[in-house]
Amino acid sequence: MVCCEGGSPLAVSRRGLLLGGASFAAWAYLPKFARAAGGRDPRLIVVILHGALDGLAAVAPVGDPDYADLRGAIALTRNGSHAAIDLDSFFVLHPSMPQFARMYREKHAAIVHAVATPYRERSHFDGQDVLESGLARPGRKPSGWLNRALATLPRGERVTGAVAVGAITPLVLRGAAPTVGWAPVNLPQASDDTATRLFELYQHRDPALAQALLHGLQLNRIAVRGDDPRAKPRNGSSVMQTTARGVAKLMKEDDGPRIAALAFDGWDTHANEGGPVGRLAQLLSGLDGAIAEFESGLGAHWRDTAIVVATEFGRTARINGTHGTDHGTGTVALLAGGAVNGGRMIADWPGLKAANLYQNRDLAPTINLYAVLKGLLRDHLGISERILAGSVFPDSAAVKPMQGLLT
Repeated sequence: MVCCEGGSPLAVSRRGLLLGGASFAAWAYLPKFARAAGGRDPRLIVVILHGALDGLAAVAPVGDPDYADLRGAIALTRNGSHAAIDLDSFFVLHPSMPQFARMYREKHAAIVHAVATPYRERSHFDGQDVLESGLARPGRKPSGWLNRALATLPRGERVTGAVAVGAITPLVLRGAAPTVGWAPVNLPQASDDTATRLFELYQHRDPALAQALLHGLQLNRIAVRGDDPRAKPRNGSSVMQTTARGVAKLMKEDDGPRIAALAFDGWDTHANEGGPVGRLAQLLSGLDGAIAEFESGLGAHWRDTAIVVATEFGRTARINGTHGTDHGTGTVALLAGGAVNGGRMIADWPGLKAANLYQNRDLAPTINLYAVLKGLLRDHLGISERILAGSVFPDSAAVKPMQGLLT
């Protein structure tokens, strides 16, 4: 975990090495922001899927007459031993996502299909840069749209800062607004006795570092509270769930973060993607479990929570010779949470006929992802359209916030 103040890495020093290499961060340095109007206490969780999620596999348009031929051996179906989950007469959900399907039925989840950022090439690096920076082109700004949104929130009495999850702060949350970081680790944690000795040592030599250590240990204990210390994540799916469980514990606290950003890797399915079972199915199962961990871990705060799951671009409509899919364009964005106006498929479906595919290979995007993100930030956190278009997503006035995403 990398700990930052004001978005800048700490200097490489005795203090910096300890703070930067620990599995915690000093919560006390966060600014305080005002509670939302009307008694709401909103939480926003941004989940980035690195590697490009196959949206046509996660949410399959089985009602499109061209879908089955394009997908071949990995096509989903409504029947059989691994039948997909019906959403409506046209779309089905991958069978590895039963918890998300339940939330959808309960109107706590929604899906935006045929969506993409403004990026139209196929580089993971550049696509992720655009997705997280909030700009129309890659390589222009060292900060992310979520950090810039955080910087606009009014100061108040409650801590509603942001937690960046992972060994490196995701670009989406880098910037001038102060954040803290937490990363789950598989290494043994320091005993209470060892932690006390370290605190006493630095309390005399470096009081600021001692306080950072103390608050960081408290933060980490909250995140792992109740977990079996002997249990270690076995695979990528369980890592997603373990991470989400820790984040939910932090966000449940009255003085904890209200915003979180985390990234899950491994979604680049060039070969052996699998259909209802296989590699992608395991990843989707982990994501499904992670969203369920947020729901159960946040408890009563779930009603004021919105989660958005996004990826840098989609994958090709046709499968390739290795039963996988290559880099594409249009994909899906997933929304979940008690604050979401759910039970809806949001799509302006372009069709999968050859003439309708983007560059004769990809699902054509018909919805700008930035419109979805703007809609969430405006209606959930109260950020004005003017600020969204000017500083959060610069030069994007033509992209209007999507209406009606929240209850």
